[in-house]
Amino acid sequence: MLDLVENHSLPRTAAFFDLDKTVIAKSSTLTFSKSFYQGGLINRRAVLRTAYAQFVFLAGGADHDQMERMREYLSALCRGWNVEQVKEIVAETLHDLIDPIIYDEAASLIEEHHTAGRDVVIVSTSGAEVVEPIGELLGADRVVATRMVVGDDGCFTGEVEYYAYGPTKATAIKELAESEGYDLDRCHAYSDSATDLPMLESVGHPHAVNPDRTLRREALARGWPILDFHRPVRLKERRQAPARPALVAAAAVGAAAATAGLVWFVSRRRITRARFTLV
Repeated sequence: MLDLVENHSLPRTAAFFDLDKTVIAKSSTLTFSKSFYQGGLINRRAVLRTAYAQFVFLAGGADHDQMERMREYLSALCRGWNVEQVKEIVAETLHDLIDPIIYDEAASLIEEHHTAGRDVVIVSTSGAEVVEPIGELLGADRVVATRMVVGDDGCFTGEVEYYAYGPTKATAIKELAESEGYDLDRCHAYSDSATDLPMLESVGHPHAVNPDRTLRREALARGWPILDFHRPVRLKERRQAPARPALVAAAAVGAAAATAGLVWFVSRRRITRARFTLV
């Protein structure tokens, strides 16, 4: 159970969320493969290969070595891509591709942390050009993501400037804690993958979300909460959802009180008129 409101006399806190399979149901980078193909950035063979990579990722079989091979493949694949074109494609297709695969449970948690006064930080291995717009869509306060080297021609060189993966995620969180004044012992973190154990270990309240086998085993051994997110929903639909039972009950009580007040008012007027008539 989350604290309802942070004690603002204490140091600031944050909630750190992995993105893929934690906040959204798929790989954020691989989800855009079809859009990149339609934009002329990749060929049909690359689309099929990324589709296979997505399958491996969703099946929970992407271990450290496979993730490294995927990184090398994607780095080589994006060599020569124009950065502005990538940003335009992501912006044009963001709502169609990402909005429907956001976990309702994750969106609710993000809202709860904000209500409690915590910052929300997305920490993802995917590239910044993809993660930053998703973070904005989710209402995140900050984003930590992989950054590719951009040449003087405005295109990716294929080299990685910063890889947000494994221990480097934990390092980024600690650096943010120093710069933003977060008390990591009171911070929360969420991830699905054992590769994020360093990130989860760096906070006082780690959570395993849809965990792979290794992370599930570690979470059980350490007594960490295990969360099951399985309801993807569009953010627009969430905002238009019917009121919660408590709110409905409150509205019903309010309506009943208003009705009772009206009946009392009408009755009083009738009694008053009757008195005047008798006189």
